[in-house]
Amino acid sequence: MGLLQGASELFPVSSLGHAVLVPSLLRWSFKQSDPLFVPFLVLLHLGTATALLILYRDQWVAIVRGFFTAAFAGRIRNDNERLAMLLLAGTIPAAVLGVFLENRIKALFASPYEAAAFLIVNGVLMLGFELLRRRREKGASREEQEAHFAHAERISFRAAAIVGACQALAFIPGISRSGITIGGGLVAGLRHEEAARFSFLLATPVILGAGVVEVPQLVSAGVPLGEYLAAAALSGVAAYASARFLLRYFRSGRLDPYGWYCVAAGLASLALLHFNL
Repeated sequence: MGLLQGASELFPVSSLGHAVLVPSLLRWSFKQSDPLFVPFLVLLHLGTATALLILYRDQWVAIVRGFFTAAFAGRIRNDNERLAMLLLAGTIPAAVLGVFLENRIKALFASPYEAAAFLIVNGVLMLGFELLRRRREKGASREEQEAHFAHAERISFRAAAIVGACQALAFIPGISRSGITIGGGLVAGLRHEEAARFSFLLATPVILGAGVVEVPQLVSAGVPLGEYLAAAALSGVAAYASARFLLRYFRSGRLDPYGWYCVAAGLASLALLHFNL
């Protein structure tokens, strides 16, 4: 589970969807409806967040410094300060929706059928984002495209909030956080590589916040905390390798292959669940 979560979290294929589907398809003994299942998944996500903090350690130092500098000065004076405030604007929608919809979201973790269906929806969204992007690129040369699309620090605060609201949809198993935020970044006018960078930076505070809320529930009698921590470490290793790969991939690659994968995986999972359960 640790390797699965770490490998699939940053790819636009929904790690939560896979975490709900794979145990059911392989007939593993534990149940997704167990009260400790979500805290366990959040612990695995903390492994991913740790990997992202290591990958972007220099940027995070500049972002944190920029946040406090801008907050005390009352104005934004450079790109680091602007990026810090953009990430704040993008984090608030997911945090608010996560608090108010927590119980409804957790109920979705018990249904592999719904996870498979939402995986199909996720694939359609990925394909739709790329279709919208291609319409904007139509008739433009590579140089014109590069000049038109922005760096993450240059998007509007409204766009950052919309991307953050998109991130909130990823609480639904089957909807990919990275996919929905990268797609939102593309619509907001970012290059693929910049959309991926903004997505990875935006994920970190949300995951850390969820960890503060959920992980303390694991500190109870009978919980194999050592095994869970080992799984989180494996998740971090897999996430670091995935992030390095994806940042190179999105220099020229697109979301389409992952969109088709999600549609196919969702349909195949529905078929297997129907015949096996």
